[in-house]
Amino acid sequence: MKQVVMTVEEQLAAALAQVENLRMTIVEKDCIIQDLQNKLLYDILRRQILSSEYVQIDESVIPVIDNEKHKARKDCEWCVRDAVTGDVMFYYDRGSRGHHVAQEILGGYRGNVQCDGYEAYDQFEKMPGITVHGCWAHVRRKFVDSLKENERLAMEGRLFIRKLYKVENDADDKGLSAEERMEQRRKISYPTILMFEKWIEETYAKVLPKSRLGEALAYACSLLPRLSRYVNDGRINIDNNLIENAIRPLALGRKNYLFCGNDASAYRAAIVYSLIGTCRAAGVDPRTWMEDVLSKLPYWQF
Repeated sequence: MKQVVMTVEEQLAAALAQVENLRMTIVEKDCIIQDLQNKLLYDILRRQILSSEYVQIDESVIPVIDNEKHKARKDCEWCVRDAVTGDVMFYYDRGSRGHHVAQEILGGYRGNVQCDGYEAYDQFEKMPGITVHGCWAHVRRKFVDSLKENERLAMEGRLFIRKLYKVENDADDKGLSAEERMEQRRKISYPTILMFEKWIEETYAKVLPKSRLGEALAYACSLLPRLSRYVNDGRINIDNNLIENAIRPLALGRKNYLFCGNDASAYRAAIVYSLIGTCRAAGVDPRTWMEDVLSKLPYWQF
């Protein structure tokens, strides 16, 4: 028998029809319908973001109650940002930070992916159609953390990175196009990276591998190919800072609501964070947008 594949919109229509036939209170039905409508908007948003030619990805902690152990566990909420439009999508898969979740999110993606040095992203280096870019902010942070341990050498490392950021700041101040920015990067940034690489090789022999500075040097050296690719494309950012800003509401949430009650709540939180985060990135008031769209959604003709 031929399997019938339903679109997201058709699935919503079918689910809404089923809800109407359930024996529930009006409030219970409204809650289910609200979830279904949010899920539809989330799925559309996800498709839109993953069709972008350039995305950024990161992950953060979200506390979720373990009802068997009666305490909160530190789960993981992923975030993907469309670096072109600023749209954001949060993703929760039973709290896992495993490599397979990164594969679930970006397995079918083709384009530019910017990320930090987490090993889960290494798998995309070998995938056809994906170009992986690194984050210089993470490298800089490693050297900042090692300042108290060896201020002189840590400052030397920071000076190389400072030169890279100066190229970006100058390009921003001058309003350079992507093509012009790329030319400046090839002229100034890439030679600086080559000097940085040589400095790492010379300096690593002078420090303990397990020291903070040793770990900063090893981290930077292992990611240099990924960190260097941005010089060949003026559209790519030097770091992942914009997605870290987008993921900041999770940190605020940990201080305010403290935790999610279960996996289902964390999954719903991912959907709501996605819709609100995308509204804010577009300069739209989330409440006004939600009220407008959700009031019209039942009457849309798919």
